[in-house]
Amino acid sequence: MFAEIITIGDEILIGQIVDTNSAFIAKELNKIGISVYQITSVQDERRHILNALAEAKARAQIVLVTGGLGPTKDDITKHTFCEFFNDTLVRNEEVLKHVEELFASIIGTPISEVNRQQAMVPSKATVLHNANGTAPGMWMYSDGVAFVSLPGVPFEMKALMVNAVIPKIVEEFKRPYIVHRTLVTYGLGESALAEKIEDWENKLPPFIKLAYLPNLGKVRLRLSAKGDDKQVLIAAIEDRIKQLQPLIGDLLYGTEDEETLEVLVAKLLTAKQLTLATAESCTGGKIAEKITAIAGASAYYKGSVVSYATETKINVLHVPKKMIEDHSVVSAEVAKTMAINVKALLNADFAIATTGNAGPTKGDSDADIGTVYIAIATPKEVIVEKFMLGKQRIRIVQKAVNKAFELLQKEIIKF
Repeated sequence: MFAEIITIGDEILIGQIVDTNSAFIAKELNKIGISVYQITSVQDERRHILNALAEAKARAQIVLVTGGLGPTKDDITKHTFCEFFNDTLVRNEEVLKHVEELFASIIGTPISEVNRQQAMVPSKATVLHNANGTAPGMWMYSDGVAFVSLPGVPFEMKALMVNAVIPKIVEEFKRPYIVHRTLVTYGLGESALAEKIEDWENKLPPFIKLAYLPNLGKVRLRLSAKGDDKQVLIAAIEDRIKQLQPLIGDLLYGTEDEETLEVLVAKLLTAKQLTLATAESCTGGKIAEKITAIAGASAYYKGSVVSYATETKINVLHVPKKMIEDHSVVSAEVAKTMAINVKALLNADFAIATTGNAGPTKGDSDADIGTVYIAIATPKEVIVEKFMLGKQRIRIVQKAVNKAFELLQKEIIKF
């Protein structure tokens, strides 16, 4: 069963915003066995929208549209829907009541006639209540194809998808099952890994697909199975994973089930009742940012010293000046001392320290651009590793953050 996603808005096409709505919708659909055939972004322009709706109708059983539902004149989705479905707009009293209540209790400004227009919906539409905003969702059919129109505001769209759209799809459509398993590998590039497992891959049954997903020093292998019996799919994937494990040995780092590495680290720290501190130089607080984005991080995260300047390493983290003179600010010795001292300073069980040269100039060190040292202080020892992470500043930082979490996870597992 196929779905298509259409996003409406000039702001997407000119690069003013990133389309995160499509990614969320596609992931939610996939969970219930619906494959997304195509994602299309179109202008707020009548003919463009009509063409996109007609083309999607020819390919999919469900078409989800986001955006273009605001009260202003440039939001034309409802009017275009009426043209496409040969329908007219009518006032929905429940929507109007909701809009008036929102203005009275939350927005706090007088409601205008423009805002009341949000209650105008196509007469053939089933209205999907938007508890978080003024633009309702709408569900309509054309020749058996379901069309769902959702607001473009992400938190409004997400709530409607989870609470209204997904349950309605489950109720109205018979769907196959889709099962995914993702294996995470380190230490071998995509092409070399593909060559290593070529025979195994060639023997996969037709209903199991393999995708290679390389990113920042790791390659994820995603197995996807699609069919009518979920247990058969799960058993088939597990059997193929057992066959794969001896072939890749130490390259296999673990599985990934919609969780980032920092979330896995957070779960380990929480389960083992351990705490963490960070001292960041070249990563500039990015490690701390990822940790604190996780709800409940205060239970295990003590804090960070962003010692970007050399004098901060000396004055706050008490890295000896002579050590820096002898070994350079970008060195294993400095990374190790930063980790030991921030661990003691914040009274943590584990600590991460990063020091490196992300460019574009060498700064206080003669180390080549891309050189990064990462230290992990544990309750028993300190591990330091050197990495050469390329020449692009942003990617150097991203890779360093990922490597730090990888090293930390390995050490936590030992305890």
